[in-house]
Amino acid sequence: MPKKIEVCLTPALIDLYDIEESIVVVIDILRATSSITYGIENGAEAIIPVANVEDCLKYADKGYLLAAERNGEVVKGYDFGNSPFSYTKEKVGSKTIVLTTTNGTKALHLANKRAYQVVIGAFLNLDSLCDYLKNQHKNVLLLCAGWKDQFNLEDTLFAGAVVNKLRKNFEHFDDSSVAAEDLYLLAKDDLRKYLHKSSHSNRLAELNIEDDVVFCLQLNICNAIPVLEGERLVKLNQ
Repeated sequence: MPKKIEVCLTPALIDLYDIEESIVVVIDILRATSSITYGIENGAEAIIPVANVEDCLKYADKGYLLAAERNGEVVKGYDFGNSPFSYTKEKVGSKTIVLTTTNGTKALHLANKRAYQVVIGAFLNLDSLCDYLKNQHKNVLLLCAGWKDQFNLEDTLFAGAVVNKLRKNFEHFDDSSVAAEDLYLLAKDDLRKYLHKSSHSNRLAELNIEDDVVFCLQLNICNAIPVLEGERLVKLNQ
């Protein structure tokens, strides 16, 4: 059977897709999946995504780092949020982190209910991810975490980058894939400049975390592909 790629532009649409035999790539570029990728690259033992801030507290006495973000800000009382600069070797090496975010962890849980496999995508590991996907005999769904169930530009641009790289390796692309690739081709020469248009970029600018945005748009500084095994994101062994 020919392999296909589809792009789900928001988690609100995931029930429209048959993913039981698909690899689902969860995408939340600003900033959850970028930080997860960077953390796993930097030696985090595991990252446990949970749906709610309160769920983090269930792990409070287990020696884990607790990370909680809502609306772009660190939740008061937690070790850190989802800035990639919190996921350095010094902070997360050999540690387990329990993480909840506004959009990314929700998308992870929705994907995990039905998907054959769930992996994490970011510009930071674009080439490594695409090399893995092209060598699997599975369909691929690129799941954009969006913003509170709405479409967003940055996740769609990354989905378009994946489609562009894998065009020769897959045979069927849906219209969302075509649109995502077209947007990526418009933006690829200067992703940051293009994303100045985006609502979430403006949201983050108000929080004075431009450095995070620039960091998350770097290409291929990581080789690690986080994969969901049970409730834990760990480094994929290839």
